[in-house]
Amino acid sequence: MTKYIFVTGGVVSSLGKGIASASIGLLLKSRGFKVTIQKLDPYINVDPGTMSPYQHGEVYVTEDGAETDLDLGHYERFTGLTMTQDNNVTAGRIYYSVIAKERRGEYLGKTVQVVPHITDAIKASITKLASKDHVDVVIVEVGGTVGDIEGLPFLEAIRQLRNELGRGNALNIHLTLVPYIKAAEELKTKPTQHSVGKLREIGLQPEVLICRTEKPFSEMVRQKIAQFCNVEPDAVIQALDVADIYEVPLLFNRQRLDETILRHLGLASAAHDLVEWRTRVVERAVNPKRRVTIAVVGKYVQLQDAYKSIYEALRHGGLAHEAAVDIRKVDAEKLTKDGVEEALSGADGILVPGGFGHRGIEGKLEAITFARQREIPYFGLCLGMQCAVIEFARNVVGLKGANSTEFDATTPHPVISLLEEQKRVTDLGGTMRLGAYACRLQKGTKAAEAYGAAEIRERHRHRYEFNNTYREAFAKQGMMVSGRYEPADLVELVELRDHPWFVACQYHPEFRSRPLEPHPLFQAFVGACVHDR
Repeated sequence: MTKYIFVTGGVVSSLGKGIASASIGLLLKSRGFKVTIQKLDPYINVDPGTMSPYQHGEVYVTEDGAETDLDLGHYERFTGLTMTQDNNVTAGRIYYSVIAKERRGEYLGKTVQVVPHITDAIKASITKLASKDHVDVVIVEVGGTVGDIEGLPFLEAIRQLRNELGRGNALNIHLTLVPYIKAAEELKTKPTQHSVGKLREIGLQPEVLICRTEKPFSEMVRQKIAQFCNVEPDAVIQALDVADIYEVPLLFNRQRLDETILRHLGLASAAHDLVEWRTRVVERAVNPKRRVTIAVVGKYVQLQDAYKSIYEALRHGGLAHEAAVDIRKVDAEKLTKDGVEEALSGADGILVPGGFGHRGIEGKLEAITFARQREIPYFGLCLGMQCAVIEFARNVVGLKGANSTEFDATTPHPVISLLEEQKRVTDLGGTMRLGAYACRLQKGTKAAEAYGAAEIRERHRHRYEFNNTYREAFAKQGMMVSGRYEPADLVELVELRDHPWFVACQYHPEFRSRPLEPHPLFQAFVGACVHDR
């Protein structure tokens, strides 16, 4: 029978439930279990696709084209598993499906209520993963903080599901905060007690507590937390701040969290195998042999989570070369005011990420000019590719006023234009070119060399494309097409022929990068930055 682990959070948000869930997934997988992880998000949006990065952070895209919560990125990076649209469920999606059923008359005249109809839909979305993937353990992370009104239907659904599953088949793990009060020079357990108390009011008793803390606490504090929160002392886990997030699974393992979980769920397994994770990921991350500085020129750099997968993919590329990647965050909007020389001088590489809207575009174009003329390794992602095309059109091909129709509908040279099928789209949610598509690589290019393959598959999230009308003019001036989606003859990759390393792709390679399997383009890009030094 499939076992279930429910991960909740209390006291404050941003404690790291996603990383904790991913770490637990890695620990169980290292012991030979087949696992999957699901994120339940209580917000009413059907998915985060229409939300601002300032509101939600990065939108993570799955192979099957779902726009999901960024925590699915943690799940994939830590476990190496491939998530789908079923691994992220929002309140909006649940209510949307229930209301659609009601409109079709599927409830046979019944009054549709939160209990049982909404909670039944939530339970069905959770158990669906077990039957679909035939897994041993489903880890379910509940977004938000215990006490939030919007999270109550999800917690009620979990309470019901636990009763239906029976003893030994489900486990509650509660992530909480043990703050250090500097003036009193004390760690305080009261917030944790209140948080667990709130959870118990709802009908959920956690068996394991993961306590975020800046300072290690004593055995006396552990015993106190265990006593007041009704858990076993060895189930009180200290989640100390670590130098690198990839140390978290090892931190949990040292405290035998995986053994505690297996005992509660009645599972027996072989000893864990974390050697590769320790040697190839953590040791290289903590003790790098060299360092490189890469400037990320974006419009959302003020928010750490807006480019989360890109930052992690750069770090993965560094791990392959035993190098630490120091990321210099450059605000594209301020670049034109502050000066490109001051902002980018000394950078070993320049990366321009994706995004939407005109704000900051001119700054990105200046950064690309800087990289092209100074022969600094350049990597463009999605909008970063489109900007590279615009910059080349204006400054090399000589197409005055060249632009994307996203930014200037009347441009005389629409080198980037709207996909034909997108011209009929009116709804914004889930209507872009999304998910994995094949790409045929051109032999003898840097992209083909990096991948070591003739055809690849990569994830997309965009509406605009390279305008094939200009392909020949670009080729004559040195910008070659190195990858295409052949069925629709869409340009996926461009690179400069006479540049040390200048590659830009329409897709999002960052979503497929893993610590143990760095994405080929990120590995090659960081390698070019290391070599360039």
